[in-house]
Amino acid sequence: MNEPAASPTSPAPSPATSPVASQPSSPAPTGAPSPAAAASAAASAASPASDAGQPAKASGQAPILILAAHPDLAHSHVTRGLLSAVHGMPNVRVRDLYALYPDYAIDVHAEQEALRDAELLVWLHPMHWYSMPALMKLWVDEVLSVGFAYGREGHALHGKDLWLVMSTGGSAHSYGPDGYNRHAVDDFLLPYSQTAALCGMRFLPPLIVHGAQRATDADIRAHAQRFVDGLKELPQWCERQPEPAQEDVPTEDRPVSQEGVPV
Repeated sequence: MNEPAASPTSPAPSPATSPVASQPSSPAPTGAPSPAAAASAAASAASPASDAGQPAKASGQAPILILAAHPDLAHSHVTRGLLSAVHGMPNVRVRDLYALYPDYAIDVHAEQEALRDAELLVWLHPMHWYSMPALMKLWVDEVLSVGFAYGREGHALHGKDLWLVMSTGGSAHSYGPDGYNRHAVDDFLLPYSQTAALCGMRFLPPLIVHGAQRATDADIRAHAQRFVDGLKELPQWCERQPEPAQEDVPTEDRPVSQEGVPV
């Protein structure tokens, strides 16, 4: 199952007020990278090596961390094209989880340190069974631990922004009362928006493309351009927004012995 686009299901900037909002594919702008030519560029942009030698933060631009989680990136139609489009962008750091952790043994400390340095966090992945791929879910379970991401002592992510960038195999029509998925996409995004809220992050309007397997090169170029535009515009827009609240979680609800230990 793959995912569609829509506005978030919890308080967050609306598509009308944020610089980037979910929208259907449109004619592609010229000069954008072609998916057919994306393989080699995306491979370097989405590999562990892309996490080293990042350019210094430019004046007025917040650092961006993209967590890419595609189980089969070499055969990806959308994710690979988006990674190719952002390759070389200043202030953008990419961590390809499936390349970093093929054995699913996540380096929690390394991931948490990467999060500390970022202001805008991007989750880039296809929808799997109305949710996220398995390794992305494991990342959430282990990295966003009490004492780090939430709880009385967990404020490392407070004030940061989370942007969900998804692809769905199903059409936009399939996500509705008359479609085979029976529900609007908002219904499937509640865990994302609530995760952001618990960690004190703003959940930005998702950017989602439907019908990924049927998308043309022109569709993907247009989608990639919207992605690039969002990465350029969202950090400055977010800086002007009020700081989000963060809910307290009673210590007795999450028993742990030290920071960074998942329960």
